[in-house]
Amino acid sequence: MSNLSTGKASERIAGLLDAQSFVEIGSYVTARSTDFNLAEKETPADGVITGYGTIDGNLVYVYSQDASVLGGSMGEMHAKKISNVYALAMKMGAPVIGLVDCAGLRLQEGTDALQAFGELYKNQTDASGVIPQITAVFGTCGGGMGVVPALTDFTFMEKDNAKLFVNAPNALDGNIVSKCDTASAAYQSETIGSVDVAASEAEIFEEIRTLISVLPANNEDDMSFDECTDDLNRVCDGLENCAGDTSIALSMISDDNFFFETKRAYAKEMVTGFIRLNGNTVGAVANRSEVCDEEGNVTETFDGVLTSAGCRKAAEFVEFCDAFNIPVLTLTNVKGYKANMHQERKIAKAVAEMTYAFANATVPKVNVIVGSAFGSAYVAMNSKSIGADVVFAWPNASIGMMDAKSAVKIIYADEIEKAENGAVLVNEKAKEYAELQSSALSAARRGYVDNIIDAQDTRKYVIGAFEMLFTKREERPAKKHGTV
Repeated sequence: MSNLSTGKASERIAGLLDAQSFVEIGSYVTARSTDFNLAEKETPADGVITGYGTIDGNLVYVYSQDASVLGGSMGEMHAKKISNVYALAMKMGAPVIGLVDCAGLRLQEGTDALQAFGELYKNQTDASGVIPQITAVFGTCGGGMGVVPALTDFTFMEKDNAKLFVNAPNALDGNIVSKCDTASAAYQSETIGSVDVAASEAEIFEEIRTLISVLPANNEDDMSFDECTDDLNRVCDGLENCAGDTSIALSMISDDNFFFETKRAYAKEMVTGFIRLNGNTVGAVANRSEVCDEEGNVTETFDGVLTSAGCRKAAEFVEFCDAFNIPVLTLTNVKGYKANMHQERKIAKAVAEMTYAFANATVPKVNVIVGSAFGSAYVAMNSKSIGADVVFAWPNASIGMMDAKSAVKIIYADEIEKAENGAVLVNEKAKEYAELQSSALSAARRGYVDNIIDAQDTRKYVIGAFEMLFTKREERPAKKHGTV
């Protein structure tokens, strides 16, 4: 049932939730302050519709800001209504979805608005890692309100008209909006990485509904399981050709080719998202060296190395999966680190954050080495040495300090210089080095790889590994929390 009022805010709720499932809470609440003639102004529901409903039958809590009421500005009662939704969601263990269209803090309410706004931050913080939090920005989301999406787990943004910022583009020294629109969906999704999906309003609703279908309701009760109708032993023909664009590889091994990619326009050299294996939600992290279109044509290429943006993207995703007990699969294909002045300023810290996220996660962790796995970049990508439970490798994978030819040029530098035909010697020694030190077989002999599998059988082996790890329990040293 619903006592939902009319207007854009209510239309958005209706577009998101199951038909006739929404129940409004706090519809009679209005602004409490009377300063600056507020008592003379109509503030129905104080500019935000709050309540609960269902998505595919799953309980969710929703708030939708109404820009027709004082620009959707957040006053004291407005913020308190949202906090009340969070309190109910925490009691029931259900996700919170915010539909944002807000002019910012309501200046007429001053410290009362600030106090209530701070309480909302606190409630979001308490809910982090307990219930999934999703934000969709449809209009303006600026100033302190810009922090709200950053405190949530996933952010969607209307691609044409929405604005997300702390300081407006024209307020930045040396910038104007025509020069660089830092508040646009394109900038926020592609350059900043604060937005998972930029799309039309209707597409956002569909994307959120899909995301809710694979997420657990909370950190204790996994309601995301779905019946698997796909063959568990399905052979993935041609999977070895997807070592470059691992987003395609993940889709191929997933049940019914399902893949929900997060932060899809940001740091594309690192893929993150959710797949299903035997009906269970699995978080996936993969290196990517190319992007292919639907016809299989390569549209973008990358160096096959770790970047600071890619590492932070992976770290945040793994931390979310660990908080909600979602197993993690990695597809590793990495040669080293991006080398330039810009990256050198922050790459070490970013790699440390990703390494910590993988090593600290206690959920089941499986790694498949699909290409190169060189140096400490490989170690950071969920290797067995930092805690992967099971590691597979494709037959042609290379695992070691560096590629064989580079290693040989260092080890045999003097011999190569003196040789009549240095290139021939390099090739001979590289073949020997690869067999001894950088092949999948040499790593398996040392116990760093558990099994060498044909690429086409990856789905079967990965499903089997996660089934074996289903009851995994792992104790860690007693501490309040880490500091990385």
